[in-house]
Amino acid sequence: MATHPVTLFTAQWADLPFEEVARLASEWGFDGLEIACKPQHLDIDRALADDAYLDSRREILDRYGLGVWALSNHAQGQVICDDPLDFRHQAIVGPRTWGDGDTDGVRARATEQVKRTAILARKLGAGVVTGFTGSKIWRYVAMYPPVPEEVIDDGYADFAARWNPILDVFDGEGVRFALEVHPSEIAYDYWTTVRALEAVERRSAFGLNWDPSHMMWQDVNPANFIVDFADRIYHVDCKDTRLRAKDGRVGRLGSHLPWGDPRRGWDFVSAGHGDVPFEDAFRALESIGYTGPVSVEWEDAGMSRMHGAPQALAFVRSLLWESPEARFDAAFTQS
Repeated sequence: MATHPVTLFTAQWADLPFEEVARLASEWGFDGLEIACKPQHLDIDRALADDAYLDSRREILDRYGLGVWALSNHAQGQVICDDPLDFRHQAIVGPRTWGDGDTDGVRARATEQVKRTAILARKLGAGVVTGFTGSKIWRYVAMYPPVPEEVIDDGYADFAARWNPILDVFDGEGVRFALEVHPSEIAYDYWTTVRALEAVERRSAFGLNWDPSHMMWQDVNPANFIVDFADRIYHVDCKDTRLRAKDGRVGRLGSHLPWGDPRRGWDFVSAGHGDVPFEDAFRALESIGYTGPVSVEWEDAGMSRMHGAPQALAFVRSLLWESPEARFDAAFTQS
């Protein structure tokens, strides 16, 4: 797996200027960036309307020797299927998408933003857009009061109806969408992933961004997930999770406690210090022939990102061993 580029996901760095993030990533030894489409770093509308602005982003990347294999647009995707929309969505999508807050208008503007992300990805030479889809039925996850099956069926039909036109644009641009399987999404665990793929008839434009952290939280084996969805692993994000020792007080749903509060019973931690079986997972990626980037998503509330991001890079590099076949081929060529 030695040929995989290792990238830094920029969503957690939006408080810094884009050039500063590029400089840091380059100095630490990252091969590129998974750029979150936030106005601070990559403004979609401006990039598609102003060639000089887009060229300025390219120039920064070139100056620091960084590539781009994926863009991210998680926030805009979230509002497409979520129901209802409220103050939480207003906070993440920005004033251009939120407008006057009318639900249909917000969804329509967010839909166009995700479509435009595919166009921008193609212009930058990135083959994947990572993101969220939202979900009309996540609010029913507890299944009590009882939820009729037709309500769940309607949720997947709603997802397909809203996302198939978006995926048509992705097909036209030669770009693929990779959903991060995550609580609050139409696919949040193993079987909902199966259901979501079936809802869009397993069309090739729709695949998965493998992030093991939320799988561990739900007791889903992240390595088996790779093997079973081998043809849909379009992108890889490395974020680790630590599930704290059970003391009879904590539960999986977190009790509405803040992120980072030790009473939650689990936390995001620096790569290699948590519970994710990364070696098993990277063996699985090798076995399915994954050839894309590996992106570091830094989200450890207990460690400085300036220390942790390069540490996580070193850990990921240690997992990108050269396959025995590559070593054999190299030796054969030299002989």
